Amino acid sequence: MNVLVVEDEHRVGDFLCRGLKGEGWTATRAADGEMALSLLKEGGYDVVLLDIMLPGISGHEVCTRIRGRGDEVPILMLTALDATDEKVVGLRKGADDYLSKPFSFDELIARMEALHRRAAGWADAIADAPAADPVQFDREALCLKIDDEVIELSSKERGLLALLLGNAGRVMSRERILNAVWGLNEDPMTNTVDVYVGRVRRKLGDHASRITTVRGAGYRYDAPAP
Repeated sequence: MNVLVVEDEHRVGDFLCRGLKGEGWTATRAADGEMALSLLKEGGYDVVLLDIMLPGISGHEVCTRIRGRGDEVPILMLTALDATDEKVVGLRKGADDYLSKPFSFDELIARMEALHRRAAGWADAIADAPAADPVQFDREALCLKIDDEVIELSSKERGLLALLLGNAGRVMSRERILNAVWGLNEDPMTNTVDVYVGRVRRKLGDHASRITTVRGAGYRYDAPAP
């Protein structure tokens, strides 16, 4: 795994890079947001560890710019602030997960591995829809197609739809969705999942009813009968 560590504190950044290399991974450190954005233009990173408190542009702004140019690299935000509001802001900016300092290095590794697995393999879990089904998921282009029209999805919309499609006919709880798509183990007291389900339904258009709300349980994707 190739990791970009965006951390302005030399001691912390050096510790993280040495620890990641000890796991057999490649780690590159960027001391500020501008340097991180420049390195990411070259591509090749599997995960970004992004500190929020950076000189110049903040980690939140770096995250916004990364997503704004269509880069879907998994982002794990690091911060000394353990406030729910900070987590919500980071997730809405496009971060995939959030870890507060001080943290366990084992937990950091586990979260990074989970992000990498989701980014690398979630599309494989989607069963191919029958050829006659107007709703198709293009595994190569990572986009939704309805009657051969390409429907663009954000990374979180794509992750949510992939989870529902890969578990068609099964109810996915909000907790399960939060953990799988956002890397959270508990609801940060927001309606994030409901909002994104609404967005995906709008993308599905006339087929929005395929995502059923199961009151008190979660959501289910109902594929049409063959």
